[in-house]
Amino acid sequence: MVDNNPSSDSPDETPNPDPDGNASPENDPVLDADAKKLQESLLPGMRHKFWETQPVGQFEDTGDTSLPEGPIEPPTPLSEVKQEPYNLPNLYEWITCDIDPEETCAEVCNLLNHNYVEDDKNMFRFAYSKEFLRWALRPPGYCKSWHIGVRVKSSKKLVSFIAGVPARIRVRDNVVAMAEINFLCVHKKLRSKRLAPVMIKEVTRRVHLENIWQAAYTAGVVLPTPISSCLYWHRSLNPKKLIDIGFSRLGAGMTMSRTIKLYKLPDSTSTPGFRKMELHDVPAVTRLLRSYLNQFEVAPDFDEIDVEHSFLPKENVVDSYVVESPESHKITDFCSFYSLPSSILGNQKYSILKAAHSFYNVATETPLRQLMNDVLIVAKQKDYDEFNALDVMQNVTFFEELKFVPLDGNLHYYLYNYRLKNALKPMELGLVLV
Repeated sequence: MVDNNPSSDSPDETPNPDPDGNASPENDPVLDADAKKLQESLLPGMRHKFWETQPVGQFEDTGDTSLPEGPIEPPTPLSEVKQEPYNLPNLYEWITCDIDPEETCAEVCNLLNHNYVEDDKNMFRFAYSKEFLRWALRPPGYCKSWHIGVRVKSSKKLVSFIAGVPARIRVRDNVVAMAEINFLCVHKKLRSKRLAPVMIKEVTRRVHLENIWQAAYTAGVVLPTPISSCLYWHRSLNPKKLIDIGFSRLGAGMTMSRTIKLYKLPDSTSTPGFRKMELHDVPAVTRLLRSYLNQFEVAPDFDEIDVEHSFLPKENVVDSYVVESPESHKITDFCSFYSLPSSILGNQKYSILKAAHSFYNVATETPLRQLMNDVLIVAKQKDYDEFNALDVMQNVTFFEELKFVPLDGNLHYYLYNYRLKNALKPMELGLVLV
């Protein structure tokens, strides 16, 4: 199991640790530049020492249709699952991160916000809020024991984190109990200590103790073996700011005024009955989602409890909208996005890039392009600077007309201990992991 961090250290590419493995992050000699070496290519054909030991699709098996779909290894009797945590270097200790208390939640935010996803040029870094983390990490039935940290014993400083949450994922015709693994983060100065593989093994152990044997995760690097590789697309909402901070640049022959005009949106939405989702909409939204997601090869199996938690609007966390027919009052369409800003590093004028990320969208009566244009309008009204979407589900059908452009790099989807005979096209995938 791994995470969705496109910049996280890959377990098998991490340099060997110091012999004693005891340096603390405050005086560890490893330079931040060393962390860059952890991202060496990771292309098929390279050795992946850690992942070659795990029940995941291996590169050499790609295209071998004689291998059965489904679990790669059978469940182990719970009595045979390792009962004690894996060993850590002797100056570190495991903790369970209860994110209910303000102090612990703030610690996790601080670790992520200084050591997690960062662009290649070190200009932007995800800025997680406590509200977002609690939303992402406390879905119905979540296990506190799956929120795992590592502290320095002497200073009690949190230096590593990984999290799992329970999910029901339908793979073709089978609904499988899984863990979604996320937020694998190791302090920049400890990335020579090979903590990442131990973190993955420990969260796997704790998931197994709950009698769950499969997982879903994403990564920005190629590991054995993606079930699908998706591309992020971007729609500018505040082009002047994005150009000022170096996120984007003026196109050839374009002026700032022409660029602002190009991306200008109407002042109000155009779809009759378009409104914010409310609690009483949960049953109708659940029906829409379940019907829509049934067409994809891999998708979540949502029930009403899941929908209430995941989609009921929370300020600066998740926004959801429905279309209620003015005549029948039936909920015919649904759209949603979540908020994941980034810190802007080294800019004296701006400190935050406010980004909206497309979540799940269902259009039955309203054209999807029109529905998503209304989503862009409300995101702009809420002062978002950009809107991002993966090319999963039916998203590609509105990208060009709504002036989305592709971003660099792919997001790769993986299943742990579950084999698919063939990789999926992004449009066959109905799963978004936050």
